[in-house]
Amino acid sequence: MNYDKVFADAIARLHDERRYRTFADLERIAGRFPRAIWRRGGHEREITVWCSNDYLGMGQHPDVLRALVDTATRMGAGAGGTRNISGTNHPLVELEAELADLHGKDAALVFTSGFVSNEAAISTVAKLLPDCVILSDELNHASMIEGVRGARTEKRIFRHNDLDHLDELLSAIGPDRAKLIVFESVYSMDGDIAPIGAIADLAEKHNAMTYIDEVHAVGMYGERGAGICERDGVMDRIDLIEGTLAKAFGTVGGYVTGSAAVIDAIRSYAPAFIFTTALPPGMAAAAQASIRHLKSSGTERAAQQAAVAKTREALAAARIPFMDTPTHIVPIMVRDPDLCRQASEMLLEEHGIYIQLINFPTVPRGTERLRITPTPFHDDGLIVELASALVAVWAKLGLPLATDRTPETVGS
Repeated sequence: MNYDKVFADAIARLHDERRYRTFADLERIAGRFPRAIWRRGGHEREITVWCSNDYLGMGQHPDVLRALVDTATRMGAGAGGTRNISGTNHPLVELEAELADLHGKDAALVFTSGFVSNEAAISTVAKLLPDCVILSDELNHASMIEGVRGARTEKRIFRHNDLDHLDELLSAIGPDRAKLIVFESVYSMDGDIAPIGAIADLAEKHNAMTYIDEVHAVGMYGERGAGICERDGVMDRIDLIEGTLAKAFGTVGGYVTGSAAVIDAIRSYAPAFIFTTALPPGMAAAAQASIRHLKSSGTERAAQQAAVAKTREALAAARIPFMDTPTHIVPIMVRDPDLCRQASEMLLEEHGIYIQLINFPTVPRGTERLRITPTPFHDDGLIVELASALVAVWAKLGLPLATDRTPETVGS
């Protein structure tokens, strides 16, 4: 067998299906976010990033950087191994206490990424529940899907945010059988929000556990930045709340919070936790500094929401087609994979604006898009530059403008 040919053919298929991904070589500039250095072919150029998940720019906040540097200087760069072998570094102990407090839960457990926390927590909880049935929203993130698969138990998929369908599926399961509902608060591609309180109602009606992914909401919503559950006053009605440290908190890592018994069970049974090197102490301290700051400061959230509103106004005035979402996520609709790639490349090469394209399988075919996430640091001048660049790209590629100044609805 020609092993290399197998892999070369696999890559060729991605090219044929127009799904091959490329990544820009970027160097973020601390203190000047969202500016970055783009390198290609031995040349470099300063550009503006419009699609960062560092939603509030906390990755460059002085308190966060100070905590990272000071702790790394005192304790070293790495964690020294798994927590099972090397113990838990003290900043990580403090971080987990901070997260439990943020979500009003007994305990928290930190993982190396949000993907790992979802995969490990969902699969472990479902395996431990006897004869469990998982009910999963059809638009759940890939990490949640992997967690469901890893559980190797029965699963049922409910239509996105469809309460009637979820109720129907739950009603068909025996009342005494273990049930786990897994869903997200903010869905990252369409930017819509789950009816969390109503799902909690169904869970109580049918005696089911609930697991919510708040990765695109933590830091962003709620009085202390605990997410949509806090904003809607339903944190106490959700059994497990999962989040990330890598988006609004500006660092890296994932976590899950819940009752002491559930968190201890995940800690004790999840291979992805037991056999993975712990988060480094410097990063744990940086994450804690970010969470503490956003618990008491609403300045960043207010500025970010203002930037989102201004960006939407500019796009609507320019008749650039975008989805009207209730969140900070603004999908600009292209609806063709090749044109989406060309638009992304032209924005970067001709206008110095970086927006990564989103194609299948991340989104359904025919809904290809450029996903932008305005931050508090995208000022009026940058917003004007973005709208002007998009108008030029749309004209050059012959892309249709919106028929009127009304944005598209979610899912259209």
